[in-house]
Amino acid sequence: MTSRMQSPHTTCPGCQEEVFLDELVGGKCPLCGCSLEDFDEAFGEYDGILDRSDLSWLIFNYFVFKKFVDLGVPPHQIMEFVASYEQNAEKPPEDWERTGFVLEIPMKPWDRILPKHCAKCNKWFVRGGKKQIRGDMRKTALKVDFVCDRC
Repeated sequence: MTSRMQSPHTTCPGCQEEVFLDELVGGKCPLCGCSLEDFDEAFGEYDGILDRSDLSWLIFNYFVFKKFVDLGVPPHQIMEFVASYEQNAEKPPEDWERTGFVLEIPMKPWDRILPKHCAKCNKWFVRGGKKQIRGDMRKTALKVDFVCDRC
């Protein structure tokens, strides 16, 4: 009964009864036959929001966001990444421009003490720098790199 109450519904202007939009017969109230064309347009918009692909996209974004937040990536970087990935998702997979990513994560105290090897210039450094994760959305592996302040 709970799921039924959450489905889109309205009050019929003719008989003043509650009508669920998925029960409309040709855009008309099943009880009195009154036309609900203006509500039918709203139902089309609502139907697009709850499309199965949109729901799966929301779930995908949630788990991507959660994984990166657990790694320590700042939320604004995640949102920028998801937005760029969303632009690729509208195209066929063969035409995707960018599926790889590089996101900055905070260094742990142990990382600050140990000497690090820069992934860009191949030099060793002890102070400063950034810790990054690299990956590709087509693959599951993540690689942790350090980049010195000079690069």
